[in-house]
Amino acid sequence: MEIKLAIHDRPHSFSDRWIEYCRECNISFQVVDCLRNDVFAQLSGMHGLLWHWAQHGNGDPLAAKAIIRTSEILGIKTFPNLNTCWHFDDKISQKYLLEAIGAPLVPTFVFYDMNEAIEWTAKAQFPLVFKLSKGAGSVNVQLVENVDKARMLIKKAFGTGIKQSGGYFTDTGKKIKQLEKRKDYLGAIQRFPAAFRAARQRQKQYNVERNYVYFQSFVPGNTFDTRITVIGNRAFAFTREVRKDDFRASGSGLIRYELEKINLECVKIAFNVSRRIETQSLAFDFVMDACGDPRIVEISYGFQAEPVRNCSGYWDDNLNWHEGHVWPQDAILEDFLNQLRSV
Repeated sequence: MEIKLAIHDRPHSFSDRWIEYCRECNISFQVVDCLRNDVFAQLSGMHGLLWHWAQHGNGDPLAAKAIIRTSEILGIKTFPNLNTCWHFDDKISQKYLLEAIGAPLVPTFVFYDMNEAIEWTAKAQFPLVFKLSKGAGSVNVQLVENVDKARMLIKKAFGTGIKQSGGYFTDTGKKIKQLEKRKDYLGAIQRFPAAFRAARQRQKQYNVERNYVYFQSFVPGNTFDTRITVIGNRAFAFTREVRKDDFRASGSGLIRYELEKINLECVKIAFNVSRRIETQSLAFDFVMDACGDPRIVEISYGFQAEPVRNCSGYWDDNLNWHEGHVWPQDAILEDFLNQLRSV
């Protein structure tokens, strides 16, 4: 049977590599636009759909899960499938899912009633980490040192709400440090109008989050976190250093590939959770608790390809090491094609 493969072409996403791979390997495919009104006319007769949808943008987060679920009902295999992505960019969903299967999640607390949340702060252990359910790269992640700050955030969350994208000057300190490192002051001045316009556009795209609060326990003593990316039977790993004078590693860009820093318990847990929830590909962020045991901070089907590609190899689920660089898009596509051929 000739496989009829559809790829949604979103520039600067995994689709760039998928299309390149298919052309290099003479794999027949059709480019589709899942955000057009006639999406299922385009998918008629297709066996599989690849769509690396994003958590932001004009249509992806609104349409993706509905289109993926409908495709599954029609017998069209998808990447990501719903098991892989229904909890993407939704930390509240991740809390319920990981707690329900007994995964070692950092203790997480969610409230939908302001008075209940305020009452809880009286007995909470500080510091806490405040987050929005949506967002990546540590945007809107705050260390809450005391009950007064916690209650201020709670009242804001149940009042005017909190902008998902952060303000115009979010992470200014980090950006200044990057500028000082590059010493590209003139370039920064020249880029400022375009950067401001982009920030303004983001402000329009993102919603205000309100009527809930999300806190995680602060896990002290971690100078880096560990990112494990599981794709099928492969686990890639690297660490991310915590930003200077900060507590956050996500979004720091300080990636290290020393294998001796990888706790293999993280790899085991990532494989186990991936099997339990039947995902095709999933990235896990781990920190170590006071006993030295791994705790999951977040999970995400969406991740940057290049840091995974830069890993010197991967472990299989028997913890055998396989040397060699692998593009994650290639691994995803190869697994997907094998799935389609086995039907």
